[in-house]
Amino acid sequence: MSSVVIHEREQDDLDVERYSKRSRLEETASAEGSNDKPTEAIEAAGDQHILPPSHALLGIPLPVASEDAAMNFLETDVGISEYIGRGVPKIEGIIKQRFTDFLVYEMDQDSNVIHIKSLDKPASPKKEPAPKPEVQSKTDGEDVVMQDAAETAVREAELTEGEKAEPVPEEAVASKNAKGKAKDDEPWPEHFTTTLSSFLSENAISDVKKMYLEGPEPPRISDSGWGGRPPRPEGASEDPNVIQEPVQMEPEPEKVEKSKRGRDRGRGGRGGRGGRGGRGGGREDTRRVLSDPITSKETRTALHQVVRELFAGKLDTETDSTAPTSDEGSRIVIKWGRRGGGRGGARGGRGGRGGAGGERTPRGTYPPYIHFTLQKTNRDTQDALGHLSRTLHVSVKDLSVAGTKDKRGVTVQRVSLKRNGKTVEDVWRLVNCQNGRRTPQEAVTQRGERGIRIADFNYRKASLELGMLKGNAFVITLRSVKVDSVETLHTALNIVKTKGFINYYGMQRFGTASVPTHSIGLALLKSEWQKAVSMILQKRHGEHPDVGLARDAWLVDGDLDKALELMPRRVVAERCLLESFKKQGGDTRNAMGALSTIPRNLRLMYIHAYQSYVWNAIVSERIRTYGAEKPVAGDLVFEAPEVEEKMAVDDDEPPAEDKADEAEEEPSSGYRKKSRKPYIAPRIKTLTEEDLPKYTIFDVIMPLPGTDVAYPGGALGEKYREYLQMDGLDPDNFVRKQRDYTLNGSYRAILHLPKELSWSVLRYTDPDVALAQADEDKLLGFDAPVVVEDGKFMALQINITLGTASYATMALREITKTETSSHFQTGLTNAAEDQKYRGADSGAAVEEEVNEEITEEIEAAVEEE
Repeated sequence: MSSVVIHEREQDDLDVERYSKRSRLEETASAEGSNDKPTEAIEAAGDQHILPPSHALLGIPLPVASEDAAMNFLETDVGISEYIGRGVPKIEGIIKQRFTDFLVYEMDQDSNVIHIKSLDKPASPKKEPAPKPEVQSKTDGEDVVMQDAAETAVREAELTEGEKAEPVPEEAVASKNAKGKAKDDEPWPEHFTTTLSSFLSENAISDVKKMYLEGPEPPRISDSGWGGRPPRPEGASEDPNVIQEPVQMEPEPEKVEKSKRGRDRGRGGRGGRGGRGGRGGGREDTRRVLSDPITSKETRTALHQVVRELFAGKLDTETDSTAPTSDEGSRIVIKWGRRGGGRGGARGGRGGRGGAGGERTPRGTYPPYIHFTLQKTNRDTQDALGHLSRTLHVSVKDLSVAGTKDKRGVTVQRVSLKRNGKTVEDVWRLVNCQNGRRTPQEAVTQRGERGIRIADFNYRKASLELGMLKGNAFVITLRSVKVDSVETLHTALNIVKTKGFINYYGMQRFGTASVPTHSIGLALLKSEWQKAVSMILQKRHGEHPDVGLARDAWLVDGDLDKALELMPRRVVAERCLLESFKKQGGDTRNAMGALSTIPRNLRLMYIHAYQSYVWNAIVSERIRTYGAEKPVAGDLVFEAPEVEEKMAVDDDEPPAEDKADEAEEEPSSGYRKKSRKPYIAPRIKTLTEEDLPKYTIFDVIMPLPGTDVAYPGGALGEKYREYLQMDGLDPDNFVRKQRDYTLNGSYRAILHLPKELSWSVLRYTDPDVALAQADEDKLLGFDAPVVVEDGKFMALQINITLGTASYATMALREITKTETSSHFQTGLTNAAEDQKYRGADSGAAVEEEVNEEITEEIEAAVEEE
């Protein structure tokens, strides 16, 4: 009987971006002592335990590794020790025994749960003689979203690659806009209006909405003559009523005379392959929305930042300089951002950079992004995106998601692709037909290969960004459940439903190998570069044989070339270090430079893991000392809870470069990196006895250590300092010379209350028979799970919806009072009585088939850190 290995992988938004571009090795080396033998650093630290020194404050013994076994960490080793329902008896159950025991469905910003709706091949909109209002009423909430004023008219004019754009009749555009405007609410979610209502009047919000839905170019107004044409590429507008925008000067091309056409023609040219398309060829945009006078500088600053966040930089804000100064305050101007503007260079061929940040498409073409639904089985999110990038022949940076999902399970989420000329038909065929290895008929009658299925395609104007979701809905099946009574089940579940659970960072945050990620993070924060390198390269028990051989080649034999030859490319951090050593001729002294070649998100994962460890430990201290029923004096809360939800400050610590400039006059320029929200430091209140009746336990927050956070009062604040000081850190100084390792800090609620929670008790005999069904299997017509009324074993199926940044495994921990670490769950699986009945039902063959199909590639994707 083969053992079932549980690899929990509930990732969050700052998890490893495996396939991101590696940064260049810093030329200015940090010269540390020579490390001629790679094992010396590890041997030198032999007397020092790999866990942080502050582990002693947890009051538990250090874990010990034997020669032939890994050093297995438990929840208590990362600060997870308390429960809300302490007196409820333990419920034994196995988590994630099968992939379909853990189903995850993303919930978008409008609280819609994402499911696969159709496996059929999509079709781009076809050309029609005239728009019909009833067509729009039949469309789904995620319909095609088109660009500019001609957005709906494009649905009638399909343009395949190589076809020339046909002009859209302006009368049709005006008619379509007039008829469809009321129903075109998808680009303007309700929370836009709610958020802006704190700053703008109803009329101003209406004007902003109208301007935003019109698109970045003002709509054309037909005058049956020359007036509707764009002005000349050079020279100012002759209309005295047009307010001229200042034109930002750009550097001249190196040698314009190199080519009179195409890519080297420069600003305002017709483009060819990549003409820059300067503003000279575009129509002037005089659309502006003015706020009422605002006296408070803080309010004006907040408005700048809210507009930048809501519209992802598409709209700009600036202080109105045309109005005279008055005591009533200043007005804020809201307008479309200028990102290269104009249509001059975008009109000619591929790659033209005219338009919004190089992403605005000419009239008559589809929007620049394709959104689709991804279902993945037993693959982490970045691994799945890497697979898609190879299949679609695009950079992985062209793919974006709103959040990362668990590895071991079946998860469904939306993905955006910068299409670069591809149509929805192209994307469907390349992925689901595996570049021709499958026929279209096979693609809709068989499971997706390699555990990947994509469906439900739409053209969109913008990409997804991290954080663009409300949470996740889970269908979790616990197997081999043992409990003293059904009443105990209901009691435990009702506690979570009404009182929530402790919002711990789960075990997967700290890795599953014998070198925990938070220990590496502490070394990075202390600038112990050689120690960090040694821990990353250190051999782990039970890892993939290929990786073990590669580590031995370096650590034992000192053979750098052989180590690189053997080290799989999926093991990103180790390969980065070894490749940097090779570039330095085998010299390992520049450890800091070598570490800088590891993708930034992976390095951030290490230091965020250390923050999470400290947070877990302090929250356990808070619950142990004061309970989990109500706030106490010294607790921290947000001063404005309604604003806190919009800021999503508990997701993760914002990088230093994303901290918003406090100067209100700095407009929202729209040049921010994708997936980066502006950081707004929230206002924090330390509760006094008089404040306690105004707040509940769900308002209480705890900081993740950093420069911009307040620590709780009293003994808990002192405990924070004790942990950090014992680990060799200054609680008041997290600024580092290496900017990536500077921590601002952030906040996280100590308890989380599920948005929805329901459950049912099932019976089964064969552990290989699925008790829940994924979307793809339903649409393929596979037999639905059948509950065996007289089954030998009990299962508990839980439907739970959680907000962002919360771990479902921590909710399960509160319900079962059972350790959630992967090695502990593996032991439960191997010892479970239901394993004796594997294969008793032939219905297990379906899932076994997909297991066999993806085993080889899935093993190659197992996390090695």
